[in-house]
Amino acid sequence: MSAVLPHGTGHEADHDHDHHAPAGWRRWLYATNHKDIGTMYLLFSFTMLMVGGVLALLIRAELFQPGLQFVNPELFNQFTTMHGLIMVFGAIMPAFVGFANWMIPLQIGAADMAFARMNNLSFWLLIPAALMLVGSFFMPGGAPAAGWTLYAPLTLQMGPSMDAGIFAMHIMGASSIMGSINIIVTILNMRAPGMTLMKMPLFAWTWLITAYLLIAVMPVLAGAITMTLTDRHFGTSFFTPAGGGDPVMYQHIFWFFGHPEVYIMILPAFGIVSAIIPAFARKRLFGYTSMVYATASIAILSFIVWAHHMYTTGMPVTGQLFFMYATMLIAVPTGVKVFNWIATMWRGSMTFETPMLWAVGFLFVFTMGGFTGLILAMAPIDIQLQDTYYVVAHFHYVLVAGSLFALFAGVYYWGPKWTGVMYSETRGKIHFWLSLIFFNVTFFPMHFLGLAGMPRRYADYPMQFADFNMIASIGAFGFGLMQVYFFLFVVVPMMRGKGEKAAQKPWEGAEGLEWEVPSPAPFHTFEQPPKLDVTATRVIG
Repeated sequence: MSAVLPHGTGHEADHDHDHHAPAGWRRWLYATNHKDIGTMYLLFSFTMLMVGGVLALLIRAELFQPGLQFVNPELFNQFTTMHGLIMVFGAIMPAFVGFANWMIPLQIGAADMAFARMNNLSFWLLIPAALMLVGSFFMPGGAPAAGWTLYAPLTLQMGPSMDAGIFAMHIMGASSIMGSINIIVTILNMRAPGMTLMKMPLFAWTWLITAYLLIAVMPVLAGAITMTLTDRHFGTSFFTPAGGGDPVMYQHIFWFFGHPEVYIMILPAFGIVSAIIPAFARKRLFGYTSMVYATASIAILSFIVWAHHMYTTGMPVTGQLFFMYATMLIAVPTGVKVFNWIATMWRGSMTFETPMLWAVGFLFVFTMGGFTGLILAMAPIDIQLQDTYYVVAHFHYVLVAGSLFALFAGVYYWGPKWTGVMYSETRGKIHFWLSLIFFNVTFFPMHFLGLAGMPRRYADYPMQFADFNMIASIGAFGFGLMQVYFFLFVVVPMMRGKGEKAAQKPWEGAEGLEWEVPSPAPFHTFEQPPKLDVTATRVIG
């Protein structure tokens, strides 16, 4: 690590009592401190994970055996739609923004985020949006039931809850754009002297690129759902064939947002894993520069592959070929990343504390999800597997085992820095191993269901799919239970300060400016920018 002033700032003597930290509800309502806002994002996202998880368990309870058990097909479709929307926009994305708020100023030596009040607003917008989204269940006709992709013409036939859903997504989109602007300005303008872009931790790099992606694609989603709104209420015919519109146009617009969105949910995960693997392999990250270029390549390529979601819409063969090859091309920079992580671990003196277990688990299961994605890239195969459980298995391997596993890894890795106490290693390992087992028990059988032809979003199915569905449902309940265990027995004790006191740098191999401040990180850090040795090698991770 480069030469840094002790603790980065020399502020501890002056500010023993977290000066300027308001107390009580005002501290949180008017929060402008990046750490407080990061904490609120993380708690919000976990709450939404639980809400989305309950919907997932209701879906799996219905699918436990053939026949209609608990809910009618209309309510089942509401569950599948809301599960997707809540998990994507309420759980995964806000969780990564929470990590960005907490870690980016600490990693680049900034005093705070660039726009502190806008940061506050971007968080508090999520609360009414989430209430509106979840509250749509109680509106006439129930929640939206058009699938999380909100395809026309179904969306044009939904009740008033569809409008609430559209409004909620507009608000969440505005929140994302504000958060992204904040992250870009912070990273580009507020790095410590001597920290060039190519010396930044990779987490900061992945978020910089993700923020540009968000700014590029959230307005596209806003356009698609606004067109849906005007079709519903103002007599336009964007997606209504009777008026000369085209439902397939909606798919083009949605997936032009939807595919980069997939990478918005995975690139910050790459950044977290790129911090953890070098720390526990006790080696520098292999191929830092190639990792940066690979991340940028993935982001650029994500804009030219959207129609691989649409092979069955009557696309000409030339179009199918283009999107097939473009999609397969994305495997190259992704493969570079996986190779670099493995090369980092190669002949390192590795130990397997909980953060490393989650990172290696991420690597294993995310790579499996990547391979099934490569299979779905092939137009002739995808036409057979389109809208089957094979697709459900694929994207859950990428998003649950990708995004969620990396988020857990990050909580275990940086949690001691946030709270000042160490988690219980035994409980962390129980959480990891049982989550990994239950995850695979849940989603691996879905590959076979899809190959056998079971379609997605069906509340009932014939007898030949019964066994694998029963196994998947048992796994889902186990996986859900483990996340409750994580909150009650890992997160709550850390938040209450119960446990062994964390050292300033609890991980022997960890590098980066965040380990130059005490644990827990003081309310204000880096009031004077840390002085980095300009000749030093980059901050790892």
